Amino acid sequence: MTIWRRSLSRRIFLVVLLSFVLVLAVLQAYMWLSFRQSISVSQPLSRLGGGLGEALAAIDDEAQAVATVGAMQTIYGHLRLGGNPAGTLVFRLEDREGRLLFSAPLLRDRALDAPAGRVSTMAVDGIPYWIYRADAGRWRLYAAEPERTLALVVPNNTRAVLPYLLIALPLVLVPAWLAVALGLRPLRQLTQRLQRRSPADLAPLGFEARHAELAPLAQAVDGLLVKLKVRLDRERAFVHDAAHELRTPMAVIATQAHALGGAADADERREAQQQLESAIARASHLTQQLLDLARLDDAPTAAPPVIDVAQWLRQLMADMAPAAMARDMDLSLAAPDRLMAAVEPAALLSIMQNLLANAIGHTPPGTRIVVTLAGSAHPLSLSVEDDGPGIPPEEAVQVFERFHRGTDPRTHGAGLGLAIVRQAAARLGGEVRLGPGLDGRGAGFHLCVP
Repeated sequence: MTIWRRSLSRRIFLVVLLSFVLVLAVLQAYMWLSFRQSISVSQPLSRLGGGLGEALAAIDDEAQAVATVGAMQTIYGHLRLGGNPAGTLVFRLEDREGRLLFSAPLLRDRALDAPAGRVSTMAVDGIPYWIYRADAGRWRLYAAEPERTLALVVPNNTRAVLPYLLIALPLVLVPAWLAVALGLRPLRQLTQRLQRRSPADLAPLGFEARHAELAPLAQAVDGLLVKLKVRLDRERAFVHDAAHELRTPMAVIATQAHALGGAADADERREAQQQLESAIARASHLTQQLLDLARLDDAPTAAPPVIDVAQWLRQLMADMAPAAMARDMDLSLAAPDRLMAAVEPAALLSIMQNLLANAIGHTPPGTRIVVTLAGSAHPLSLSVEDDGPGIPPEEAVQVFERFHRGTDPRTHGAGLGLAIVRQAAARLGGEVRLGPGLDGRGAGFHLCVP
């Protein structure tokens, strides 16, 4: 149901309400502690009983003394708690011989045993009472009132304080609610502006937030829209370039298939078949690279496993060795015996396969290729260096761009290999940079993963 839906206004109301309950509890504790402190210094019952005793000492007539105590009984009974027996101040008057002259109904003819001049405690009908005895002239006066226990004081204090809190509650709650309602108005305006937006409109909102708390949200939304626009533009360009790159092998496949079907002799069929297989392989390789880029664009979904990177590299280089040997290249690895690190194997495989394939395929025969793994997993440092012709300085900035092939006529492929390397490095949370190769010659690609 909507009434149980989370709401800032409802939360503010509950917080204010709980604050008032907390204030009531703190006031109760303060009043109780203050009361205990006051009676530890001077017991009010002793002052009252002592004062009344002094007044009785000046009276010699028995009837006048009884009338005085009776009047005081009536007055204090109404001043305290409206005659409630559990909270009434009561008196008892005797002469010096112990003859009962006056007794409140609560005490009846009950004998009271209390020392003179100080307050003591005695149970009356199961209720603890403070008893004070004053010896004044001919008279012996007893004053008794219920002991102020926590169970008795808290309800009395609550009745005294609660009306003021109930008056203050709306005076605090209404301004707080207005502040929240007015404070959320800019957020509602921002929401309405976003709802009116076309899905294709990724321009910044331009929402001028006057509140310091809302400004970061507006800036974050604008920043997100800018990032989405950049990514969408990049994806559109990527789709356009991919379609353009796939057009060539598809055209070659169509042409060679037509030629294969119309070949007059075995030599023409063999030539057409070779061209057809080459075009199919190129299209397959390009498709696989496009799939690799799409996969690497996805965010990681799980914590990477801990693997032995040194052993993993040895296995990979063993798989790449036949291609290097076919071109008379020296492929070597400099790595520790064992290096454990938490890294995503698929992303690392994309990096190393493309870097080694580039080094083997884009350098002349006899080139030396050295793969170096640093001896620490924090950060993980990998490099692939060769002593080939290298990459011209003017192309160093563009080599990681998608579909960039460079100006070297020996360069072949779709120009996606180093783009995949950069994307895979970003997926690992690291970066790859281009530098000089072996002995200051050739090219060196250095990967650092924190």
